[in-house]
Amino acid sequence: MKLMKTAALTAMTWLAIGAAAGSVSAQDKDLKVGAIYMDAQGFYAGVRKGIQTGATDAGRKLEIIETNAQGDVSKESSFIDSLISAGVQAIIVSPVSADGSYRAIQRAHDAGIPVVCYNTCLGEKDMKEFVSAYAVGDPYDFGHKLGDAAADYFIAEKKDAPKIAVLNCEFVEVCVTRRKGFEEALLARVPGAQIVANQEGATLDKAVSVAATMLSSNPDLDAFFGEAGGATLGAARAVKSQGRVGKTVVFGGDMTTEIAQELVDFTVIKAVVDISGQGLGKLALAQAIKSIDGQAPADIKVPYDIDLYNSTESAKGWLEAHSDGIP
Repeated sequence: MKLMKTAALTAMTWLAIGAAAGSVSAQDKDLKVGAIYMDAQGFYAGVRKGIQTGATDAGRKLEIIETNAQGDVSKESSFIDSLISAGVQAIIVSPVSADGSYRAIQRAHDAGIPVVCYNTCLGEKDMKEFVSAYAVGDPYDFGHKLGDAAADYFIAEKKDAPKIAVLNCEFVEVCVTRRKGFEEALLARVPGAQIVANQEGATLDKAVSVAATMLSSNPDLDAFFGEAGGATLGAARAVKSQGRVGKTVVFGGDMTTEIAQELVDFTVIKAVVDISGQGLGKLALAQAIKSIDGQAPADIKVPYDIDLYNSTESAKGWLEAHSDGIP
């Protein structure tokens, strides 16, 4: 789940032409799909590009109606109602809140519209009842890979009792699960590790401020764990601004161009775990089309790969593969 600074994205519609040849069948029908992003930057810009690419490659006449919910449950709810009125055949959404988003998603379900989650979703009970598919990189595995990378670092540095602060995005459940995976992997190999602070800092500006305060309160802090991209980059900037390079390092989630550049430098950020926004967007759209065609997956959760970047070389590879800056 990925949460960056909010920027407005005007609702718009585009048409990707490429209907399959042959006789008219369920697979030849024109499609109208709604797509809701939680943000306009970073990961969600990647999801949007993935949906656009998937629409072009679908071999169907496909109209996408999209908007940016700006992390606001009420805006998300209002747009879902608009999509229902517009007669979309599926809705793709990364719900802002497991508790606050379910009513609008239930309304879409009750209207006969399949809903596909990506990155975030509802609680297990509501998800099973109201959601057709959930495209997701397992958040526990996400955190576990990063916890293992942190353990590798501390063992190599001969730090058996490192102090770690967490900049979290735990207003969404996936971030709570990311932390659980991180802590369990780290403590299994470095049992003396301590989480000495855990505060919300999902957006870049807030993360910089909160991380700076954490460093002042914990002058012997060894590392930050940034649960999302804004937290990761914010922690790195705070470490540099507070003169803590060489003393405090960062392990974080979600690759962006700036985060990859920091990883290339390798003085502060030591490892990043990432789920491709573009890849997840393509997967979510594919599941929406399958749901429209009556081919929803038997298992609601449809997994997507999680990647670990923990070297200058791997960061350079990411930058080469994402020369347009879209993750």
